[in-house]
Amino acid sequence: MAPWSSDLMDCFQSVKPELESDFTPAAYNKLLNTLFPVNTPYTVFPQVHRHEEFTNVTARTTFTVYFKSTPVFLLDLHSYPTLSRISAREAADDHMRLHVRDLMPYCPLTTLHAVCAFGTRLAFYSASAGEAIHPARAPAPEQHQDSTPADWWDCDLLEDDGAIRLLIWVFLIHVAGIYLFTRGFLLTRLSLSNTSTCSEPNCGIVPTHKRAVLLIIDSLRFDFVSPNPPTPESPFHHNVLTLPQELTAKHPRHSFIFNSYADPPTTTLQRIKGITTGSLPTFVDLGNNFGGSSIAEDSILKQLKQAGKKLAFMGDDTWMSVFPDTFEPNMRFPYDSFNVEDLHTVDEGVIRHLFPLLEDASKPFDFLIGHFLGVDHVGHRVGPDHPSMKAKLQQMNDVLTQVVDLLEEDTLLVVLGDHGMDRSGDHGGDGTLETSAGMWIYSKGAPLTDPSPRVPGGLLQYKTFPGANSRHRSIQQIDLLPTISLLLGVPIPFNNLGTVIPELFWRGNRIQTLKKALEVNTVQIMKYLDTYRSSPSGGELDEAWQNIQGAWRATQNPGLSVDSELVTFMNFNRVALSACRAMWAQFNPVLMGLGLILLGMGLCASWAVYSGLWDARKEWDSWISPRLSHAVHVAAGGAISGIVGYFTLGPFTPGVAAADWAIFVGSLVSSMALITSSPPKMDFQTLKSIPVILLLHSVAFLSNSFTFWEDRIICFLLMTSLVPYVLTGISAPSTRLRYRILGFSLLFAVCVRLMATSTICREEQQPYCHVTFFASSSLPEPPRLVLYLSIPVAIALPLFFKRVLHITRADSGLAGTFLSLFLTPALLGGALYWIMEWADSAAVFGEEWAAPLRLSRTWVARSSFAWMAIVGIGLCLVVPLCLDIEVTTEGEKRQVKIVGYANAFGSPYLLFWSTSFALVYICTQLTGQVVLALAAIALVSFLELLDSVRDARGIQAAFESSTPSSVLNAAASLRLSPPIRFADVVPIALLGLHSFYATGHQATISSLQWKSAFLLTPTVTYPFSVITVVLNSVGPIFIFALAVPLVAVWNRAPLSTAEGQPAKDLDVQVKGESTLAALGVMIYYSALLLGTSFSAAILRRHLMVWKVFAPRFMAAVLELLAVDVGVLLGLGIGLERITWRVRTMFGARASTTAQTAQ
Repeated sequence: MAPWSSDLMDCFQSVKPELESDFTPAAYNKLLNTLFPVNTPYTVFPQVHRHEEFTNVTARTTFTVYFKSTPVFLLDLHSYPTLSRISAREAADDHMRLHVRDLMPYCPLTTLHAVCAFGTRLAFYSASAGEAIHPARAPAPEQHQDSTPADWWDCDLLEDDGAIRLLIWVFLIHVAGIYLFTRGFLLTRLSLSNTSTCSEPNCGIVPTHKRAVLLIIDSLRFDFVSPNPPTPESPFHHNVLTLPQELTAKHPRHSFIFNSYADPPTTTLQRIKGITTGSLPTFVDLGNNFGGSSIAEDSILKQLKQAGKKLAFMGDDTWMSVFPDTFEPNMRFPYDSFNVEDLHTVDEGVIRHLFPLLEDASKPFDFLIGHFLGVDHVGHRVGPDHPSMKAKLQQMNDVLTQVVDLLEEDTLLVVLGDHGMDRSGDHGGDGTLETSAGMWIYSKGAPLTDPSPRVPGGLLQYKTFPGANSRHRSIQQIDLLPTISLLLGVPIPFNNLGTVIPELFWRGNRIQTLKKALEVNTVQIMKYLDTYRSSPSGGELDEAWQNIQGAWRATQNPGLSVDSELVTFMNFNRVALSACRAMWAQFNPVLMGLGLILLGMGLCASWAVYSGLWDARKEWDSWISPRLSHAVHVAAGGAISGIVGYFTLGPFTPGVAAADWAIFVGSLVSSMALITSSPPKMDFQTLKSIPVILLLHSVAFLSNSFTFWEDRIICFLLMTSLVPYVLTGISAPSTRLRYRILGFSLLFAVCVRLMATSTICREEQQPYCHVTFFASSSLPEPPRLVLYLSIPVAIALPLFFKRVLHITRADSGLAGTFLSLFLTPALLGGALYWIMEWADSAAVFGEEWAAPLRLSRTWVARSSFAWMAIVGIGLCLVVPLCLDIEVTTEGEKRQVKIVGYANAFGSPYLLFWSTSFALVYICTQLTGQVVLALAAIALVSFLELLDSVRDARGIQAAFESSTPSSVLNAAASLRLSPPIRFADVVPIALLGLHSFYATGHQATISSLQWKSAFLLTPTVTYPFSVITVVLNSVGPIFIFALAVPLVAVWNRAPLSTAEGQPAKDLDVQVKGESTLAALGVMIYYSALLLGTSFSAAILRRHLMVWKVFAPRFMAAVLELLAVDVGVLLGLGIGLERITWRVRTMFGARASTTAQTAQ
């Protein structure tokens, strides 16, 4: 319903409708006298009808509104509790029809409108001369059931707009599905930046080595180095890399081979973090420095660096992203790691720099890391059972042989795989083959263990590799970290959860050495857990804390035997590891499945509602209100059922809380209620309307190639979406429409293609992508052409808006003032800020100008942002219409013209939209500003194109209806013009995505433009830095979601003068079509989210899951939320304000018949 004044609403809300005797017509009396003031020719005549048996009880109250002495409106009021009685509804219907029939002969209007009210629930009646009263009575077969169903009174005076409630419902379903899926897929933990120290030198343990060489052979599965490989043996990867087993057999005190368990996700970046920090890294482990990818936690490299050691590196350049400043400048040699088809470049680069460092005493190192990639690339390209794998493993065997020959006796050699690979050569998941990595530790000099007597068996774990005939010694991969730390004499890193390898401390005074190592290890882990528990995320440990405390107390028991004491230390470490692993490092398929089901059902429900609204057309509000109310009611019951079901299903669904079940069941039954109440028709017309572009776009996420080339694909889809309009233009019934359709199509296509020339390349696109968003890939500054264009573009864009508005003469009034005095200065300020930022960064005027430029550009940005955010938006809300009055006098005849009338809804909404556009524009770098200007031109071009296409289709429909004369009737043309189709919002949805990519973004964290965080403040300041980064990142998506109502309101006049259509009716039509458009774009983005979620779930073991699929899923989440917020703000604030003002201005149409619309 329309927004009433607060005192009027208070009057209604103060009534107690549940008590019949308490209900009073005073609120309606006040409402009617507000709508028909006493200083007008209208008179409100109330009449009270008493109950036949109880004369002190009011049965009903009738209000008749007279214009002078003739009736024009009727309201029949009944008490709310009686609505549930069939007899009361039938009696009210009989009274209303009788009264309308009696008044109709005296009504001066062609149609008499009436309202039957039960409390605040309303049913609308109307009658025209010679026609039956609407709504019609129930057909005869239903007379014995209920001829006046309660859902006739489906409109509540106190309820919010059905459109907003519907969109909020869709938004909440999206949030529920995202929440559940994310809980099962994106693994999180708190990163602590504490650093370990030891009170004793070398932590009380004599180090065995001064230096170490750590060689990582990427994807080195355990069976590749196992002395007892599984059967049947493969000639391509079994007993090929034989040096480890040969030296272990020959020197058992100096050499050890382990089957190490690599915690999933089994990807290189995550395993590097695990190997160096001893923790269980997860995909969303952003650390303390959100803006970078470097490791903020304590690590062995950090400990060595603090100890004054020199660190060398060569190989996979991933190490440089996580440890950018750790290695010596003259001893670091990174190589690109992504080109899977290149089997040798990285390995040859490692070999080229490794041996000179081992041979050259003038370049001493203390810790050397070499990361070979050839085995991994062979696995991805051809799999492990291929001659190329045998050749690569033979090469690695030769390299290790030469390394051992060159190794000094004080240098420890560690060779390991960061993870394994499955049978096809891929990795990333938690399969046994993927998590089984080989590890070889070798000391050329000092022995690592004393084999007699043997280490207590309770400290050792063995595992049988799939297909093997015997067990082999097994450890956790993170056990390497505390082991190598103590062997080199540095503290164990603070976040470590690994346990020292007992064999390597079973030497000298064996029991005391091993006990001291385990004790230092245990104290370090307990200190970490205590710190984590006292952190904001400490509640995650609540469930396991009792077991952890029990295991810790066992280590403090002085009465244990020596062997038992060692076992209690080991047991505590493993209990702690198990507790943390349960929290952080496992997918929860149940939660992921529940989330996927919700996203899928929500999408189906949204499509069903979309189809139902499309069929309901003008009666959309009355169609959706009862269905939505029912869906909300069953959601409450479903949530309760979910909590009850938790106590039954809880034991079978670990990790799924009662709240999760309540959210899932409540949302599921709510979606199903909407689907069952509005099932879409399955006919040829429905099948024809299936959005093929959306289907192609959604399934493309199952391919990693399509995913990281999505920016190019969207451009193709956008151009494809124009084809139906071009075909319509070719066959348009008039030359003017043909030129307009083809001309605006061409302008739209040119803008889209120009936008596509702005690119930012993600790693996977190399070498087939060239950066154009910046001057070069290594120089993050705008291209010179963009610098020259930025100011002219900022001036030209408002002029373009004004020129388009001039087509319907909507460029006067507020439009002229706003575009000249508000939008233009804001855009110029945004361009000037980034020009000054470039001048500062490039030191164009020298270092002495840095401080003045910094201060000046900050105030320019603040002024521009505030000018638009406060003054501009405020002006659009206070004076929302772009109308002007022209009074002309010809002789004695005076004519009043409303200028801008033909676009009374669209022009003010364009100004409202441009306020948000300007805010995003200010937060966007110069190349992105030019792109956004092109996108805005494309948007307006599409609106004009769509308006002409509708005209053409309306005229064609008129001819096809065998009444070609109706083409000359404006009202009939409007009536025959087809409503919004789903295909009409597809270009808008794609334009938002195209703008996102063309403004320098990708579905990667590295593409975030952190410069925008300093737009309003010289340092990171919350919440301003967050706001500007968000606007920079998802702003393009948001503004095109906000623009969706323009599809419905562009070039839409308030009244249909030929038919005398009241303003309220067209208000309903505008809102209904705007709701369709908004729902359409929400459907598009929710389908993309479903596609990315599904691909991330089923491909969670894929090589690219954490590099491609998971980031795209996260981007889809942010995009959908931005769309939801955009359409809610657009319909709830922008369009609501405009339609209210239009309704207020044109509501009294009968008194303005002398006005001529132009």
